[in-house]
Amino acid sequence: MTKRKLGSAAREAAGFTLIELMIVVAIIGIIAAIAYPSYQEHVRKTRRSVAQADLMELAQWMERQYAQDYSYLDGGNAPTLPFTVSPRSGTAFYNLSFSGNVTQNAFTLQAAPTGAQSDDRCGTLTLDSAGTRGAAEADCW
Repeated sequence: MTKRKLGSAAREAAGFTLIELMIVVAIIGIIAAIAYPSYQEHVRKTRRSVAQADLMELAQWMERQYAQDYSYLDGGNAPTLPFTVSPRSGTAFYNLSFSGNVTQNAFTLQAAPTGAQSDDRCGTLTLDSAGTRGAAEADCW
């Protein structure tokens, strides 16, 4: 049986050097700097999708109003929307309302971004009685 010496080679392999640790931290920082903006865009897109679904639901509500009275008006006045924020519970990221005047045969709904969503590139989303969708950029719907 031979004895092995525990020399300096065994002590050097025991851990990480400061340079190796700094390289790992730098790589993690670069990955985070790339991933975080992508994550934020996905969050904005999800909030926008919820607002679009809410606009569609309000448009259907308006169509039911029209089917009952043959008018979008409620007794000659603009109807009161059943909800005015999106999402309906929690923090509101869009304010829902009519854009312009509601007439007997036409309406335009809008979702105006607010709070953390106010810097969204799509801006205010619109949907009218003809089904025309609008936003600041073409690819937002």
